[in-house]
Amino acid sequence: MEDAVAAPAIEIRSLTEEAIREHARGLSEVLADCVEGGASVGFMLPYAIEDAVPYWHTVADAVGRGERLCLAAMVDGLVVGTVQLSFAAMPNQPHRADVSKLLVHRKAREHGFGTALMHRLEIEAALHGRSLLTLDTAVGGGAEALYERMGWRPAGEIPGYALWPQGGECTTRFYWKPLIG
Repeated sequence: MEDAVAAPAIEIRSLTEEAIREHARGLSEVLADCVEGGASVGFMLPYAIEDAVPYWHTVADAVGRGERLCLAAMVDGLVVGTVQLSFAAMPNQPHRADVSKLLVHRKAREHGFGTALMHRLEIEAALHGRSLLTLDTAVGGGAEALYERMGWRPAGEIPGYALWPQGGECTTRFYWKPLIG
């Protein structure tokens, strides 16, 4: 009989502005790995870890201003995944937030990090008074099954909305999820 391989312990942290700066290298490694793996998350190839560091400093600034939350999945103190929640800025949308950049390093996939990050993000959103979340994802990028399994509802698709990191247009699907009811 083969020995069972234990899944790594999942620790999800809400990162402060300072913690994002402290973990910028690890967050950058995850982002660069996902872009290298073909994730359409706003960046084009070639994309190195060093290219990602300035992006995380802008995220840290937004967290410091209270405009965004950034969660990280950690294993033994190392970042293996992340997701962000941006609060709607308009006065008529205090109940809404946008989910972005659900990223899990390719070596850490299939261990539940994406699900754990999204579950914690929904809890944090509710604690911040948000009752409606939205997100978008590239069709065929692999995340659709996760979102639908977690109760996200598709709202529609836009062909050619974004580009794959290696080039070429991709279709984007928009989702929404009520946190109450």
